[in-house]
Amino acid sequence: MSAKKPGNLIIGQSGGATAVINASLVGAVEAALADQRIGGIYGMHHGIEGLLKEDIIDLGNQPNSVWSQLLHTPSAALGSCRYKLQEHDLERTIEILRRYDIHYMLYIGGNDSADTAHRLAGAARQSNYELQIISIPKTIDNDLPFTDHCPGYGSAARFLAQATQDSTMNTLSIPWHYPVKVIETMGRDAGWLTASAALGKRSESDAPHILLLPEKPFNEQSFLTQVEDIYKQLGFVIVVVAEAMRNEKGNALGSSGQAGMDAFHHPLLSGAAQYLVELVKRELKLRARFDKPGDLQRMSSTHISAPDRDEAYLVGKMGVHALLAGESDKMITLVRDAQAPYHCTTGLAALSEVANVQRLMPDEYLNASKTMVTQAFYDYALPLIGEPLIHHTQLEMTRIRS
Repeated sequence: MSAKKPGNLIIGQSGGATAVINASLVGAVEAALADQRIGGIYGMHHGIEGLLKEDIIDLGNQPNSVWSQLLHTPSAALGSCRYKLQEHDLERTIEILRRYDIHYMLYIGGNDSADTAHRLAGAARQSNYELQIISIPKTIDNDLPFTDHCPGYGSAARFLAQATQDSTMNTLSIPWHYPVKVIETMGRDAGWLTASAALGKRSESDAPHILLLPEKPFNEQSFLTQVEDIYKQLGFVIVVVAEAMRNEKGNALGSSGQAGMDAFHHPLLSGAAQYLVELVKRELKLRARFDKPGDLQRMSSTHISAPDRDEAYLVGKMGVHALLAGESDKMITLVRDAQAPYHCTTGLAALSEVANVQRLMPDEYLNASKTMVTQAFYDYALPLIGEPLIHHTQLEMTRIRS
């Protein structure tokens, strides 16, 4: 299809929502509204699943004020889904797009959403239907390949880094009550989000003291030894663990174990933090408790990173520009400038190389034991969380003697 031929655009959001996914929607809509080569601007209500139900929203007819407000609103305004397209869905999807004269599509999401977009691009080619599809990256897991980082990660990382420091203050107020605390983060097979909990750490004694990332299988004895050593030195221990942590046999930690599978056959896991708490209590005879921030790490509007929001807007905007330039079956990427100060431009990656591929943390970002991050990780991640974190002050415990 000619890049200059007018056509209707449809946009969808998919997968786990983030604090800045709506910024990508705003960037895309505002870019589309500004270009006469785009006809109608539609939204899928609850992603590809909504499109299959023909649950379609008119985005071009929204009040003008909604976009500036939505820029700062967490979660997925269009509604999200975790639906894997079946073979019989492909033909129906193309038929629906044809009926609504939709020739441009943006799908905002992570690995699985890239797979959906790639399969639809292939189905359109097979059907000889003129359709251009661009994937807009989004995931707090930060595990998409070919992009420096993923929109959504910076804000979630900021939340976890600050939450770890804040929660540690409670432990410090009465360390003998629960001297061991375990904080459980989201994250499937990559440890980017768990690692971000260390971004407020300024010295070796600062929390967190142990990171348990999926990149290294859990060894019970090594963990217990490390906890015991830190406890003897500091009197308290803060551990941060990925919810998808597995042992050396590949089994998920936690008595509750696997709680089923999602539509893309990813295991639904729970119980890692509780497992570690029970292990410490049983083997080390230390009182322990856990914190599970859950959806707060995705949704905290008070912890939105300004660079994260700006880049989420940028990739949405550039998605429209890519469509109008004739691109298809690609994902927008963020490309970090090599020179300071921190700045990103955008590029493109083929969806055939992105779909269902995960990027794990590189070895240079982790210490030898893979239980703490290195300076290279701080250099990489700190620019993504925006303004400096709040660092708390403690009294100097100078005792008065009679």
